[in-house]
Amino acid sequence: MTEPRIDVLFDEDKIAARIDTIASEIAKADLQRLLIVPVLKGSFVFAADLLRALHKAGLKLEVDFLSLSSYREGTVSSGQVNIIRDIESEVADRSVILVDDILESGRTLAFAKDLIVARGAREVQTCVMLEKPGKRATDVNADYVGFECPDLFVVGYGMDMAHAYRELPFVGVVVTED
Repeated sequence: MTEPRIDVLFDEDKIAARIDTIASEIAKADLQRLLIVPVLKGSFVFAADLLRALHKAGLKLEVDFLSLSSYREGTVSSGQVNIIRDIESEVADRSVILVDDILESGRTLAFAKDLIVARGAREVQTCVMLEKPGKRATDVNADYVGFECPDLFVVGYGMDMAHAYRELPFVGVVVTED
C-alpha cells in the first residue's frame, strides 16, 4: 500500500503570519485573568505557536489542557464528545480562550465551551486554526479563526489521520489516487 500524497494548503510562513495577527487581536481584547485551554490533541502545535505569539504581544496568561475526542480512528466525527483529560485550573471569574485545531461540526467546541461556562468562567472565547463553515451541526462560531478551510480532509500542523502526519509543519490535503 502506497502512502497518500499530501498537498500543501497553508504553508509555514502563511500560518506564522496569521498567528501573529490573531495574537494582536487577542491582546487588544479586555481579558481578565486569562486562561488559554488548548483542546488536545490536534491543537497542540497551533496552541504552542499561539502562546509564544501572545507572549510577544505582551500578554500574561496561564495554560491548562483539555483532551476531548469525537473522531477516534476515523476521518468523520462520531457525533459524541468524550472527555479524555479534564482541566485542573479554576475557571470561575476568568476569561478563557479555548484553542482548537478545526471547527467543523462544532460539537467538540460547543461541548468544551458549555463545560467551561457551567464552571463559572467570566467569558469563554474560542480560537481555531481552521474553520469549515459548511459542516456545522451546532450553533457555535469561533471568535478568532486562522483560515477558512475548504471541505477537504486535512492533516499536518498537529492534525492527524489515524495518528499520522501530526508532525508536518504545514496544513496539507490528503490526496488519494483513484
